Amino acid sequence: MEVVVIGGGPAGRSAAMEASKLEANVTLIEKDKVGGKCLHKGCMVVCGLNEVAKFYLDSQNYQKMGISNAIPEINFREVTSKLRETTGKIMKVLEYETKSIGANIVKGDAQIQKGSVLVNQEEIPYDKLIIGTGSRAMTPPVKGTDNALTYDNIPFLDSLPEKLLIVGSGVMAAEFANIFSSFGSEVRIFCRTKFLKMLDPEIKDYIIKNLLPNVEIAEGARVDEISNDGLKISQETIEGQVLLATGLTPNSELAQNIVKIGDCKEILVNSHMQTSKPHIYAAGDVIGGVTNTPISRMEGVTAARNACGISSTMDYSWTPQSISLYYDVSFLSPQYHQTGTVATIPGSAGPGSFWRVLEGKTGLSKVSVDLDEGLITGVSSIAPSSRTNMAYLAKMIRDGYKAPEFDDFIEVHPSTDAVYKLLRFFGEYSN
Repeated sequence: MEVVVIGGGPAGRSAAMEASKLEANVTLIEKDKVGGKCLHKGCMVVCGLNEVAKFYLDSQNYQKMGISNAIPEINFREVTSKLRETTGKIMKVLEYETKSIGANIVKGDAQIQKGSVLVNQEEIPYDKLIIGTGSRAMTPPVKGTDNALTYDNIPFLDSLPEKLLIVGSGVMAAEFANIFSSFGSEVRIFCRTKFLKMLDPEIKDYIIKNLLPNVEIAEGARVDEISNDGLKISQETIEGQVLLATGLTPNSELAQNIVKIGDCKEILVNSHMQTSKPHIYAAGDVIGGVTNTPISRMEGVTAARNACGISSTMDYSWTPQSISLYYDVSFLSPQYHQTGTVATIPGSAGPGSFWRVLEGKTGLSKVSVDLDEGLITGVSSIAPSSRTNMAYLAKMIRDGYKAPEFDDFIEVHPSTDAVYKLLRFFGEYSN
C-alpha cells in the first residue's frame, strides 16, 4: 500500500514511521525542515533558551548567597547561533531515524490531487494520504502586526531587547516572559482575557509571584495598534519590542476544497483521525484541539494505524501538559480541582531546588481526590521533575490506579516530586 504523508513535524514524522513499521510504502514530504515547528521554532527552542536562563538565574542566586563572586555575561548572539546549530544536529538524527525505518523523505511544496500528490513537478501516487502540516503563529486583527516578532524570529535574534511587550495570555507568553525577564529584559504581558486561564488559580498565583516576579501582567488589555516603537492601548503608547504570542493557526490551506475545514481553519477529523474523505487522514496542529508535541505524535500514530487497516482511536483523557519556566509547571486535564478533597504541599528539596530552600521557593504541588471512591480528580505540580513525573502519573490514572494503591509506592531519592506524598496521605483516608 502506498502512503503519502505531508509534513515532517511530530505528527507527520510519527505517522510516517508507524506506517513504515506496518509495511506500507511511505513517502514523507516536507517543504522545509524535518522536525517542524517544535524542533526549530517552538518547544526545543524554549528548552535551549530556558536552560541558559536558569544558569544565569542560579549564578545570580549563588552570588547573592556568597557562594560565588561572579555573574557571567551572556552573549545572546552566540546563544541563538549555538541553538540553531544544536537543532540542526537533532534534525539530522530525526532524518536518519525516519529513513532507517523505511520512509522516503522528499523535500518540496506539496499539492494534493486526486490519488496523488504533486511535488517538484513529480506526481507521487497514494492509496492513503495523511496530512500533518502543523500550524503557524496566529496574527490578531490589529493594525501594524508586521512590526511585531513571533516565535519564528526568536532563534535569529542577535541581541536581547531592552523592553519586551508580549501580546498573549497562554503558555507561549509565559515561557518567553520567563526567558527574557531572566536575562534582564523589562517584560510586560498584555492579555486580552485572563493570563494562563487553563491553570488552577493557586498554581497560577504561585507562577506570577515566584516564577515571573519581574514581569508586569495586564489582563483585559486590548491592543489597538503596533508599531516599530511599541504598541498602543486606549490611546496610551508603550515603548518596546512587541512579541506576538496569540496562539496558532492551522496550516490547512493545501486541503481546502478537498476535505472539510472548520471555522478556525482546522481540518475536521473523527476519533480515527479520518477526514471527510475516507482515504485521507490528518493529525497534529492542523486539526486544532490540544496542540502539543506528544499529542501530535500520538495522533500521527493513530492516523497511520487506521490508514493501514488497524482500528485505533485517540484518547485525550488525562492529557499531561506542561509550561517550561524556572521550574516545570505540569498539570493533568481536567486542570481545576473542582471535585473531591484538595490538598497542597510545598515542593521538596532536591536536584534543581536545593539552593532555593532558604528563600522558600521550592515549588508547589496540589492534588484532589474523591475520598469515597479513591479516584484522583486533579493533579498540578510545580517542580524541577514534574514534567517527567506527570506523564507517568497520567498513564497510571488512565489505567485505573487510585490513591490507596500508592501506599506501597517507592520513590527515588533525592527527588523534588511531592505528588506521591499527597497521594499516600489521601490513600489513608480513601475507601
